[in-house]
Amino acid sequence: MSATSIHRATTGISNEYAHLRRDDDARPTPPAGGESMSTDAPETDAESDPAAREPTLEGGYDPEAVEERWQQRWIDADVYAYESDAERDPNTVYAIDTPPPTVSGSLHMGHLYGSTLQDFAARYQRMHDGDVLFPFGYDDNGIASERLTESELDIRHQDYERREFQELCREVCQEYEAEFTEKMQDLGTSIDWNNTYKTIEPRVQRISQLSFLDLYEKGREYRKKAPAIWCPECETAISQVEMEDDERGSHFNDIAFEVVGEDAPREEFVISTTRPELIPACVSVFVHPDDEDNQDLVGETARVPIFEQEVPIIADERVDMEKGSGVVMCCTFGDQNDIEWYQAHDLPLRVAIDESATMTDLAGDYEGLSTEEAREAIVEDLDDEGYLRDRWEITHAVQVHERCDTPVEYRVSKQWYVEILDHKEEYLEAGREMDWYPEKMFSRYKHWIEGLEWDWLISRQRDSGIPFPVWYCAECDHEIMADREELPVDPLSDEPSVDACPECGHDDFVAEEDVFDTWATSSLTPLINAGWDWDEDAEEFAMEKPELYPFDLRPQGHDIISFWLFHTIVKCYEHTGEVPFDATMINGHVLDENREKMSKSRGNVVEPDEVLADFPVDAVRFWAASAAVGDDFPYQEKDLTAGEKLLRKLWNASKLVDTLAPREPEEPAALEAIDRWLLAELDDAVEDLTAHLEEYEFAKARDRLRTFFWNTFCDDYLEIAKTREDEPSTQYALRTAHRTFLELWAPFLPHATEEIWQAVYADDGSDLEDSSIHVRDWPSPQGHEADLEAGEAAMEVISALRRYKSENQLPLNADLESVSVYGPIEGFEDAIQNVMHVRDLTVLEEEPEVTTEIASIDLDYSTLGPKFGSKVGEIDSGIESGDYEIDEDEGVLRVAGEELEADLFEVERERSYSGAGEMIETESAVVILE
Repeated sequence: MSATSIHRATTGISNEYAHLRRDDDARPTPPAGGESMSTDAPETDAESDPAAREPTLEGGYDPEAVEERWQQRWIDADVYAYESDAERDPNTVYAIDTPPPTVSGSLHMGHLYGSTLQDFAARYQRMHDGDVLFPFGYDDNGIASERLTESELDIRHQDYERREFQELCREVCQEYEAEFTEKMQDLGTSIDWNNTYKTIEPRVQRISQLSFLDLYEKGREYRKKAPAIWCPECETAISQVEMEDDERGSHFNDIAFEVVGEDAPREEFVISTTRPELIPACVSVFVHPDDEDNQDLVGETARVPIFEQEVPIIADERVDMEKGSGVVMCCTFGDQNDIEWYQAHDLPLRVAIDESATMTDLAGDYEGLSTEEAREAIVEDLDDEGYLRDRWEITHAVQVHERCDTPVEYRVSKQWYVEILDHKEEYLEAGREMDWYPEKMFSRYKHWIEGLEWDWLISRQRDSGIPFPVWYCAECDHEIMADREELPVDPLSDEPSVDACPECGHDDFVAEEDVFDTWATSSLTPLINAGWDWDEDAEEFAMEKPELYPFDLRPQGHDIISFWLFHTIVKCYEHTGEVPFDATMINGHVLDENREKMSKSRGNVVEPDEVLADFPVDAVRFWAASAAVGDDFPYQEKDLTAGEKLLRKLWNASKLVDTLAPREPEEPAALEAIDRWLLAELDDAVEDLTAHLEEYEFAKARDRLRTFFWNTFCDDYLEIAKTREDEPSTQYALRTAHRTFLELWAPFLPHATEEIWQAVYADDGSDLEDSSIHVRDWPSPQGHEADLEAGEAAMEVISALRRYKSENQLPLNADLESVSVYGPIEGFEDAIQNVMHVRDLTVLEEEPEVTTEIASIDLDYSTLGPKFGSKVGEIDSGIESGDYEIDEDEGVLRVAGEELEADLFEVERERSYSGAGEMIETESAVVILE
């Protein structure tokens, strides 16, 4: 159902509670809510400007108009603005370290879902504690922004001067950011749009370069020429975190190597490899020291087929004896083992593949071929020359760059690293200090740290990004760092602060051309939002907004625990010695209806624009609260439809309450039992919801609230209230409950609750920043006491009697002569009698004589058949004739000489009443009508 159709379906109250309308002169007049308006404004202006319309309960709920109006008015009135105060107690501020989305495309379902979860937390905490920082940022530097620009403009960054290409990136990103902002605002999120940042803006560049200088001075960074993970497509070094495994088809190739020398123990041996194109880079062969079959090779020399270089055969425990022949070649470089062998045994370097995965001159006749082309050509030549012993197809995990799905290579290059391997235990301890929602996600963080094999490589050979604030002496390569007060700097256009190298006195300098990895900057978001900077006077780092740090919550997806969360802990811990946030909330992914990951190649992507065109934003928010935080869950329209129905229920129930009770009833000296019970149940619900929301259990909170509001309040209590509308006790309970329900629903359904609140309860002419429901105090239990069990049983009895009248086509106000009840309804007898017009109500001390009989016995034939074979027919006959025995104590069925365990059968029983009158059973009571 579209947003337009829900308006049509809910116009007026004709389709629900319409029969409950009182005379017009008895209905309270809605006061004007929200901002004041000129009374002489033309009606056409109000119709053309949704923000100019006054909220009202007249007619039906129109989500399109309502949602657009409040989204704009919240922004205009700065309802969610955070005012910093360095003297403020940090315990009174709730700060969210929101993830800056990568500017690499449009809004997707993950953004919609994750942002809504963050907003649940922000809205609840704003009502609960008052001061909330809910900022927003854009990650618009690095590879993702470059690739977006190249794709959008159909260009290659290599074809442009660096500054020119950077300007193109800024222009493209700015367009996407504007669109992204508009769509985020359309979701009604309570973001403080006055607190935004871009990771490429000068202020953030300064913080990022300050971070680099601080870690360098602390000895936590180093520059080294060494093997690094390399993406041939992006033509840059990448870090371990940017790799992922991808199952791909390949071949295993058994290739013969000759053993050199007249006294060689054998003529040849065989190695198995999936990458024969690396043979020209082979520098040694390895055998495990426990490999008895190949020990004769250790210390000998091998000749590499086709390329003819001679290499040593060495023993090393890192060889996997179970793989292939147990003899393995080491090439510089094919994988992590090759790198370890190269370093451990001081092997020579042979570079056969360049930065674009093209074969170098070392490959001889294969120079200029891609690795894939060279692979096939070399295998063909090996076969022709008699070196190929076998070849077969396999499927195996290939390490690829997560940005472009290109298989990575390993190349020797000079790069900057953050040293992390020596602090792994400290980062683990930092993770243990945080609260994890859900707790199980800590294991992912722990496993990532335990599996780390590389320090964090932070330099990138790209054009768009934050430059390293470094120059090098052209003579001795000494590193010259920028001064803090000069930041941000760009070494390609700025000069170093020294005239000569302090190491050797040379006066010629070379600018660093590399830029930071984007995660080296986005990992600083807590410090960016807290205003971290160098204080020249105090000669120390300080924060402009110290009350924010550490942040209360880091919300993010589980797929970037190893990216964003881990790197943020590394950076902030090294700079401040503190864990940067108290808790982290990890959300799952949105899947398609078949629980498959959404993918454009599969054609199963659900576009947020399409969803928001068909459903109200509040219905989408209702859907977003349908799964436990951390779990992947399917997108299902039934949850959106359920959200639409709830909006209609809330709107129509609000209109009904407005007809039944004055808006500001006086609190009676004493509440009637049924009214006191409702408010006691409401206290219980408030307590439950508060506990759930404190633990980020949004699904539990939503379901608890929906059940109580829909079933208890709407279906049961409002029906009772219709018969008691003149009772002060009921009027007070109605209004108290209605106000509280609006406040409880506010984090989930912000537009609908604001519209109703402003139409009914807001002070006329008050500023929205003071009168909005979203800045009210979160409800707290009011201490109403009642026998909740007795009240629930009484409600069951009332519902049963109402259903009885309906089924027997009796008016709801028809008298019932005599009703007997067995159940815990003490204290609610008068309520049952008055509401259901019962003349004589008797509470039974003993249960009526009810006979329980077996209606049927259902057998599990899928298990029964294989176990009892031909005996199944006799078992059926015995049950049909009644010739069986059920042993309740042992939980077995004895029939046809066999004994069936409890998992093989299910007994259905029915209860019947043979006394005078008609029996109705509820969950906790038995009702007899005579």
